[in-house]
Formats: sequence, C-alpha cells, structure tokens
Amino acid sequence: MSFSIRMGNGEDASAIAEFQLAMAWETEDKKLDLNVVQSAVRKVFQDATKGFYIVAESNAQVVAGLLITKEWSDWRDTDIWYIQSVYVVNEFRGQGIYKAMYRRIVELAKENDVKHIRLYVETDNEKAQKVYEAIGMKKLPYLMYDAKVADFKVV
Repeated sequence: MSFSIRMGNGEDASAIAEFQLAMAWETEDKKLDLNVVQSAVRKVFQDATKGFYIVAESNAQVVAGLLITKEWSDWRDTDIWYIQSVYVVNEFRGQGIYKAMYRRIVELAKENDVKHIRLYVETDNEKAQKVYEAIGMKKLPYLMYDAKVADFKVV
C-alpha cells in the first residue's frame, strides 16, 4: 500500500478524533466522549502552542495520526517533543507507517533545533514498546504521576 506523510490540518480533525476513541478503547478499554475529543483536537489546530498533528494518508484517506506536544527543558535549553495519541488504522498496520511518521518528526525536530523526542506508553502495551525500541527509542528510568486538580486536597 502506498501512503504519504504530511502535517495534519483542520480537515483531518474528525478522523483524528475517531482515532482517539478507537485507541483509548483498544489500549485501555476506555470509552471517551466524542464531543470532548473533537473539541480538544480542534483546539490544537486553533492554537499552535498546544502542538501539531502528523498524519499518514493513503488514497486521499487519513489512515494514521499522532500528536506532538512540547515541553521546555531548562536542563537542556531546548524543547522536548512528546509523541502522543498514536493511531494507525488496523488494515494499515505493519506497513511502516509509524516508522515513516517518526522519520518525519525527526526531520522536523532537526529543523527546529529540538534535541529530544519522547513518548509515554502503557506499561503493558508490549507491542507498542517493541515498535518504539525497533526504531531506536530507549526506555527512560522515570515513572509518571498524575493529579486531578478538581480532587486536590491540601495535606
């Protein structure tokens, strides 16, 4: 199958939102609210500081997508790009699409003087971890923590 990699745009928002619903269900058995996800995806296209999407297209159909968000590192004096929300339509998996998307991200990172690209993955998603390691990414010695602001209590 032939495909091309390009920057996402507002016309891709519906496909990207659908990918997020599918990915959340597939990887975490979580059912996301389509309205919330559509709103969030549109906000990325409206505000470039939130990030940007890379998509893969085959026969004028978006078949994969991912989001890049940025974090400033005062240790490194550079942005760190985070790959998030990776999804490839089932029929297109195993075709090298993610690898091509990653290659494009690395090119963009070099053009923008970004020195590190990271992502996080569910600890039990071994298939994805193998893909990331196969393209040269390395596991980091960090754990991720989360706090819901609405639930915050002073202790």
